[in-house]
Amino acid sequence: MSFPNVSADLIWEVTRNQNAFLVKRKTTGGLRFSRDPYNLANVHSRKHAGFVNEKAVGVVPNEKGGVQVITKKAGAGNKPLTGRYTVTYGGNKSARKTYKNIATQTAKSGYRADLRQTAVARASAIRKSQRPVKASPEKKLRGNAAKKAAAEN
Repeated sequence: MSFPNVSADLIWEVTRNQNAFLVKRKTTGGLRFSRDPYNLANVHSRKHAGFVNEKAVGVVPNEKGGVQVITKKAGAGNKPLTGRYTVTYGGNKSARKTYKNIATQTAKSGYRADLRQTAVARASAIRKSQRPVKASPEKKLRGNAAKKAAAEN
């Protein structure tokens, strides 16, 4: 959101207890999570709230593998379509290059250096979830007694 005379702190104080992204769970001791696409840690806090901050970073999985990094443009809070910048890193690109580019995009270019580590961790988790699952190897029989028992069955 971008209003010239309303601060982000005021917006957070007004929307902190009720907003569309808030997930409250009474069964887990009252934990609060966030479904905001610009929230890297999925934690309901002022630092990670993407809908409040002028600059926010989101990392989401790509349809064909890989990740998409979405950043908000600082001056375009009231223009949702043109107010975001998307970069796609395909699954065929090496993981180290992807993480380095995400770190460069968030921190080294002066965007949001405090979210660099969280963005790289989110991208790493997404890439790990996209890997195919290896079949577990068959257990080896150890000892003569085990081999004889397997031969009898």
